[in-house]
Amino acid sequence: MGEVARLFVAAARRTPMQERIEAHAIANRGFEGCVHGRPGSRRQVLLIEGETLRELGLRPGMVRENITTERIRLAELASGRLLRVGEAVLEVTVPCEPCMHLDAIRPGLKDEMQGRRGIMCRIIEGGLIRRGDALEVIELVSARNKKPKGEA
Repeated sequence: MGEVARLFVAAARRTPMQERIEAHAIANRGFEGCVHGRPGSRRQVLLIEGETLRELGLRPGMVRENITTERIRLAELASGRLLRVGEAVLEVTVPCEPCMHLDAIRPGLKDEMQGRRGIMCRIIEGGLIRRGDALEVIELVSARNKKPKGEA
């Protein structure tokens, strides 16, 4: 099981990410107050491993992630996997491909982050996410097809 180490929101395009102690995830949108969240998008929230950031000498938030994680191997999560993060449920959609903007942080960073940029998710169930919350992979059946108590 992983953990939410840091949370970030982009209040405006091309401005530094703002760190939060908690963030409200809005179903099929993104983080409340974040300009990157869009209804229907497969790229509503970006998660990256804190271990990767440390290895590359980067501070959390520098590569514009929404959630910096600890103790979970994000690259091993296939598209369609569901994650319970605090009160929210996120669906892994695609790996995040490094873009040219990374080279503005440090020349060559785009190449260094190949296969290590994190994962994009969409928000299936909204809710509050706090720093320190558990981040766990949940079964597809239990999250999407679970019938309410009392149904056959």
